[in-house]
Amino acid sequence: MAKIEYGFGQHLMLDGYGCDRDKLMDLNGIYDFLSRYPDEIKMTKIMPPYVFKYSGKVPEDWGISGFVLIAESHISIHTFPDKLYLSLDIFSCKHFDAELAAKRIKEIFSIEKMEVKILNRGQEFPKIIRSVQEFIKDERSHMAV
Repeated sequence: MAKIEYGFGQHLMLDGYGCDRDKLMDLNGIYDFLSRYPDEIKMTKIMPPYVFKYSGKVPEDWGISGFVLIAESHISIHTFPDKLYLSLDIFSCKHFDAELAAKRIKEIFSIEKMEVKILNRGQEFPKIIRSVQEFIKDERSHMAV
């Protein structure tokens, strides 16, 4: 019987401090990053990025937010130029080198300090449904006596 593999995918969550302010406030630069980066991590972009400027009730909370859907899930970014901060997520059902991704993002946005969290999402999600079907069929055949 085939071994059942579980797990939906990785979720990289990155908080960047001391970023390059000009890069954080560059709407076109954020768009270009979201447009090109999926290819860099061997993911499949399935739509153009959606990027917009946000102005909140607190003036220094303005920034750029954007996301791009990829066949494997999504990449999102939120910048706060006045606070030299960004938050970025990469969620993917396809494995990627999260440490290399974080290092590259640090370079792109000139991040001085980072908090990086990597979660394994959907730990009970069956990767290959056919293997699960075979397992259940085998279990049921042993019960039906």
